[in-house]
Amino acid sequence: MITRRHLLQGTTCAAAALAAPRAFAVGNPSYPSRSVKWVVPYAPGGATDMLSRLICQRLSDRLGQTFIVENKPGAGSNIGTQAVITSAPDGYTLLLTSTANAINASFDPTLPYDFAKGIAPVAGVARIPLVLVVNNDLPVKSVADFIAYAKANPGKMSIASSGIGTSLHLSGELFKSIAGVQFAHVPYRGSAPGLTDVMSGQIQGMFDNVTSSFELVRAGKLRALGVTTRERSDILPDVAPIADTLPGYETSSFYGVGAPYDTPREIVDLLNREIDTALSDTGIKGRIAELGAIPLHGNAGEFGGMLVAETERWRKVVSLSGIKKE
Repeated sequence: MITRRHLLQGTTCAAAALAAPRAFAVGNPSYPSRSVKWVVPYAPGGATDMLSRLICQRLSDRLGQTFIVENKPGAGSNIGTQAVITSAPDGYTLLLTSTANAINASFDPTLPYDFAKGIAPVAGVARIPLVLVVNNDLPVKSVADFIAYAKANPGKMSIASSGIGTSLHLSGELFKSIAGVQFAHVPYRGSAPGLTDVMSGQIQGMFDNVTSSFELVRAGKLRALGVTTRERSDILPDVAPIADTLPGYETSSFYGVGAPYDTPREIVDLLNREIDTALSDTGIKGRIAELGAIPLHGNAGEFGGMLVAETERWRKVVSLSGIKKE
């Protein structure tokens, strides 16, 4: 269970351990020679901050300079993303990339930047499954029951999300398309108010990141019907994948690190090595597991390939839903 103590323990990014070994980039031994800004394009709190501060602390310790988390929320992550894209490509401004970047590339035609051309992939951090949760009074016990109930009650089902165009919203749209069911979409300003209304019965269900809902499921306040990944989640091991009922169904949220496009390769490679090594650290692995997340290992090229694949995956879902940002 994630406690307040656990979260507070992960909030210090600035202290660098003087005795820790320092790694240097071949060809650029002076990097980093000053503090590095790690932009999180979301409000403080939750999984984005915890993941960022875990990695920042490790980088501070290893590289001998402070890696400072700076929250720049707004416009579905676009404000923070644009701030990094327009920064100097010198390795001193980094971006916590996420599913939102992959979605916005096709969902938002008003974007003032091209994410694929503006960001150099650095490293993956974690993937987080989503879970379909429902009100306890809804007479369904499985994904198959949910589909049957939705078909028997057209126009009577409402599903919450954290906002239009989010992975939570589009996961529901993909479910509707594959299952051949209809339900109303009710967007909220974040997961918490949506989950509250599902628990109260005002809304029947919600696709949500396991990070923010697994404690409610464990406490019996919500019923989990299925996870959105092909494999079961370690944090909800008794909940079957939705794909077991709907073959081909798969979504998740992911987080990684990017830098302005022309950032030197030796800096990108150094950061990738340090982040990838951090994800193997026993303490960090344990904290990530507490979030229900799965570490994303690999070199910068592999993470770049994943970004391309995720952007194409969500482009298809956006096209399928017919939804565009106005």
